[in-house]
Amino acid sequence: MTGTQAARAESTAVRPTSPRWRGWLLEGLSETTARHPGPHGTPPAEHKGHTWWRVMCLTGVDYFSTLGYQPGIAALAAGLLSPLATLVLIALTLGGALPVYRRVAKESPHGEGSIAMLERLLPWWAGKLFVLVLLGFAATDFMITITLSAADAAAHVVENPFAPASLDGANTWITLFLVAGLGAVFLKGFREAIRVAVVLVALYLMLNVVVLMTAAWHVLTEPVKIGNWWDAMTAAHSSPVAMIGVALLVFPKLALGMSGFETGVAVMPQVRGDATDTYAHAKGRVRDTRKLLTTAALIMSGFLLLSSLATTILIPQSAFESGGPANGRALAFLAHQYLGEGFGTVYDVSTIAILWFAGASALAGLLNLVPRYLPRYGMAPEWTRAVRPLVLMFMAIAVFITLWFNANVDDQSGAYATGVLVLMLSASFASTVAVRSRGRKAATVGFGAITAVFGYTLVTNVIERPDGIKIALLFIVGILLTSFASRVHRAFELRAGEVTFDETATRIVDEAAGHGPLRIIANEPDEHSKAEYRAKEYSQREQTHIPDGRPVLFLEVFVHDSSDFTAPVEVHGDEKHGVRRLRVQGAGVPNTIAAVLISLRARTGEVPHAYFNWTEGHPVSHLLRFLVFGDGEVAPVTREVLRRAEPDPARRPRVHVG
Repeated sequence: MTGTQAARAESTAVRPTSPRWRGWLLEGLSETTARHPGPHGTPPAEHKGHTWWRVMCLTGVDYFSTLGYQPGIAALAAGLLSPLATLVLIALTLGGALPVYRRVAKESPHGEGSIAMLERLLPWWAGKLFVLVLLGFAATDFMITITLSAADAAAHVVENPFAPASLDGANTWITLFLVAGLGAVFLKGFREAIRVAVVLVALYLMLNVVVLMTAAWHVLTEPVKIGNWWDAMTAAHSSPVAMIGVALLVFPKLALGMSGFETGVAVMPQVRGDATDTYAHAKGRVRDTRKLLTTAALIMSGFLLLSSLATTILIPQSAFESGGPANGRALAFLAHQYLGEGFGTVYDVSTIAILWFAGASALAGLLNLVPRYLPRYGMAPEWTRAVRPLVLMFMAIAVFITLWFNANVDDQSGAYATGVLVLMLSASFASTVAVRSRGRKAATVGFGAITAVFGYTLVTNVIERPDGIKIALLFIVGILLTSFASRVHRAFELRAGEVTFDETATRIVDEAAGHGPLRIIANEPDEHSKAEYRAKEYSQREQTHIPDGRPVLFLEVFVHDSSDFTAPVEVHGDEKHGVRRLRVQGAGVPNTIAAVLISLRARTGEVPHAYFNWTEGHPVSHLLRFLVFGDGEVAPVTREVLRRAEPDPARRPRVHVG
């Protein structure tokens, strides 16, 4: 067992004495990211996955549920031109978003998504900062999905004719109740999600087919309605060119109809793939995920176009306004009007259920993202790897957002669209970079054009609905502040993964341990000459009184990327100029030295001694160097890391400074 593993075992051993509620709250806490009971978690080794169409239903509760409010949003944004603007949206979905996410699926077959693709582009702190910003937009997307979907479900409850009068105007309280119910599901444990999603999606789409077929029958049997709509549209717009221009200008407001692609990639670990798939070559999973994305996009495109035509032709424009009977529930309005209150109520229940479960999909997406990145960066406490504390935190944020927007669907749509579009822009840009690195010029031009379109769509949406970017900035600022505060707070942790010794290092350590406790001299790794090694050993023996005749080992730490919080530590041994060296690479010099010392204690059974020199300079500047570059004043920081890692002074490695 390594020293790091021993420290973890000791901390784990304390847990049984913790209060019962704490054990329940932190149940499942693991070093393995994304292993939670939600649908986006990494399946265990024995999990064989599900067929792609079943997983499509899982992401479909987010994607298809937008039918509950998308037609009304389209009518508000484009008016009588809603079908034409929807056609533009469909073209961008099939010709833009779908190819992009098919590429993302190929590049990240384990559900990492576009954020992981972009993380690899920028080294050091720039990459971490970029990921944090993208996480802010992702949090905006998923959190607003939860609150907007619940708010729209509440609207369906209130507008139902069988709803008691006491519920009139109670949208906010109903939304809060649905959000609390969603949180309760995850606190209990989120299993069998795909089975529930299949039932909900199948029922919801079947009911929508009935509603749209009924609407089509009324339109075809009363062609005057088509004539009235066409006459009103042509009277309001002078020419077909003007209509197309208006549709192009307003379609960014319809971006909600493209939600679901990011979660479609996030659920990839749940796709079964082929029996011959391996972690490195998951061709079957990639193929089936592409089927999932394509099928979902085609189904949704058909429903979007038909619903836009039906609602625009059959529902007066005034009914879509805020407070109107079709606001946020256009298809439900048609279900009640043409199929009766009984069927309309069944439709409302199915819509409420899928909108509520769309929030479950979004929450699971958050539970997949946060443990995947923030704890690994040291920018969140270790308890964020557990599901339940995160659920409580996200539910508190959802309550705040609901109260802030008074559970209004229209007011939240701008923030939702902003989050969706930023993620799609990042995915298209990542895809452009990926194909360019492979020398595919035609694909680079195509993905570059899609990136430009999404960029235009995002900018237009932000200009039209600045509230979206404001909410996203709040998430970004919150994530940045809490992340860096956590990083500073956790800076003195051991911050090392498993510590291993190669064959030479093992031999050197064992031979030195035969003469008593190990004597380790911390040395700058850029000092390589024989004279420098001899001078360093002489000064340390003189200043710190290393016993004469006792062998010493030089420990040299190389910092490759100080922005990393943890990294596995491999100790390599060698001999140069008659000096025995242990050379390691880590995320920070003091933390790595401390981890090696604890591992040496575990290996030899004796407390090792480490010898340092004081570093000249101001202590504040050294602290900043440690936080940013991983070095600074090494001796006192190493001692502090050891103090926190080993509470027993008698077992703590000794630190000597000369």
